[in-house]
This record gives sequence, C-alpha cells and structure tokens, in this order.
Amino acid sequence: MKKLQELQLPNEKPVQDTSQDKRTITDTLQPSQTATKTAELFGMKINSLTLEELFNLIDKRIAEREPGFIVTPNADHIMYYQTDADFREAYHHAFLVLPDGTPLMWASRWLGKPLRQKISGSDLIYWLSEHAAQKGHSIFFLGASEGVAQEAGRRLQKLYPGLKVAGSYSPPLGFEKDTALNEKAARTVQEAAPDICYVALGAPKQDLWNAANFQTVDVPVMIGVGASFDFVTGLQKRAPLWMQKAGLEWSWRLIKEPRRLWRRYLLRDSRFIVLFIREFWKTRLRGGGNKNLTQD
Repeated sequence: MKKLQELQLPNEKPVQDTSQDKRTITDTLQPSQTATKTAELFGMKINSLTLEELFNLIDKRIAEREPGFIVTPNADHIMYYQTDADFREAYHHAFLVLPDGTPLMWASRWLGKPLRQKISGSDLIYWLSEHAAQKGHSIFFLGASEGVAQEAGRRLQKLYPGLKVAGSYSPPLGFEKDTALNEKAARTVQEAAPDICYVALGAPKQDLWNAANFQTVDVPVMIGVGASFDFVTGLQKRAPLWMQKAGLEWSWRLIKEPRRLWRRYLLRDSRFIVLFIREFWKTRLRGGGNKNLTQD
C-alpha cells in the first residue's frame, strides 16, 4: 500500500443561501416537501436540498430501515448518463440525486433552474460522518486499495470521536465480475448491518454496484464516494479550495493522474460543453422547458 500522509481536514460546511431559496422554493412548503424539489437537467432529475434537509431524510430512512442508495452526479456522470443505458437505469433507482461539481451548479443557474447546494461525495464523507457520530449511526467502508478503507474509518473516528465504524472491506480488483467474490462483498456488508455504507469504487462501477446490490445488502443509505478514501487518508491530495470553487478541480486531478484521466476529461467530458449549449438553446433561447424547480 502507498505511504499514508497526515490527516486530511474537511472543507467547511456550506451556509444556506436563503435569498436563492426565495426565488426558487415556495415559502409555505414544509421541510419534508421542500426536500423533494428537483430540477431536470440534461434529462436527469437532480434533487435540490440543503445539507440539513439531506440529513433529515437520511435520519428518517435509517429509522425506517429502508434500503437505498444516493448518487452524486458531476459533469462526467452526466456524459455517462447520456450514452450508457445501464448507468442511466442505475440512476433511476437511486432515492436521491445530489449535485456534485461546480460546473453542474453553474449550468443549473444559467439554465434557469438553480440548485440550492453542491453536495459532493468528497465533502459529504466528512459532513455525514460528523452527523453520524452525533446521531449514533454506524458506517461501513467498502472499496479502495487494500487497507485504505480501514484506515479511512480510523481517521474519521479520530476527527469525529464517537463515530461507529461497522467494518471495512477492500475487495480485489474486478470482484464485481466474479460471482463468488461479488457475493462475498455483499455478504460482508450485509452481516455488518450498518446504517450507512460508503462505496469507493469509482464511477460508473460504484453506482452500478449499488443499484445491483442495495436490496441484498439491506443498508438504508449507500453512497458512492469515488476517491474519497484516498483523500481522507492522504494517499491523494484534493485540489485547493480556490480551484474547487473555480470549477477547476478536474484540472488538478488531470495534472496528478494524466495517464489515467486524460481520456475522461479531454475527450468524454469536453462534450459536456456541447450538451450544455444544446440545453441552453432549448430551455432559454427557445423558451422551452420549466425554468423552476418541480415537486416530485
């Protein structure tokens, strides 16, 4: 395993912008109703939530022990969604679709459907772990290289005393293609019976795996968190905050891992610009589509 670095600290939690809410959210709605507001962007329905509303929904789901999973689309996921039928079907089974990525937040505003908060997996792993420690929710860590999931749990426990770690497991590469190995991974999570499971397999694998296995593992809240275990343990350093806010986190990752990521960012994701221009023409210049958030 690569050498682990010193403990990585989380970004600050977002402060709710109530001025935007007044323009897009009906003031008379109750929190549970507001939480189901969605914006349809690029054919995908995306939930528009504050962090507090998200935590309320998660707490409720854990109390009811209803299995399900959350997806966090960014520009790369949007492009997968356009062309990959299996990925699109997986997204349709998620109980929440949360916006991950500054370009997606910009696009929502320019298309007249402003989303309320960016809630990316790399931030949520910290924010939700803190909330879980306060509420007594247990978390399982699945994925990443051998030993990294366990170390991520240990470091988050250090950050948030009282955090209950239900277990960890780093399955071998390609396990999802082997029936026995896949069943072992699902059984390991199921037997641990956590309230929350972080799944760090990378997209689209983690979302496809969650969709195929969430009923079997019977966990109320499964979340694909990508490279977050590596960020937490210091194996990878996340982009500086100014780059995140400027929508340049992708360029930081490309510089760090050019051989692995150049096709994703320079070939596939560059087409997001074309997709956005088409959507802008349809919804703004031609006056089509609903400019407001809708109630599911």
